[in-house]
Amino acid sequence: SSDVCKTLLKEGAKISIYDPKVTREQIFLDLDNPSPEQVTTEPDPYVATAGSHAIAVLTEWDEFKTLDYGKIYQSMVKPCFIFDGRNILDHTALREHGFEVQAIGKPTRTGTSAAMDF
Repeated sequence: SSDVCKTLLKEGAKISIYDPKVTREQIFLDLDNPSPEQVTTEPDPYVATAGSHAIAVLTEWDEFKTLDYGKIYQSMVKPCFIFDGRNILDHTALREHGFEVQAIGKPTRTGTSAAMDF
């Protein structure tokens, strides 16, 4: 997950991170101490996703399976994207909320395999 975040930062992205198992200090160390203008950490997943364009699920914590994605969708900039890097989410339910879903290693609705070029 650190490699994905580092790549996004190199591309100029602003990242809000929610990780229930990793401290803010460790996140900043893992990302080579990025500027606080580029990276924020949040103790609440709903705050972390509010106003964002996309979500990348890069860890397999069970908590991500039970979040209220309808609530998250309502707080995001449309169109909303979710990149499921661990294939742990219910993609059908996410699409019903209105998300564009990309999962690594799973066929898309058009039958091709999704991939992220990082």
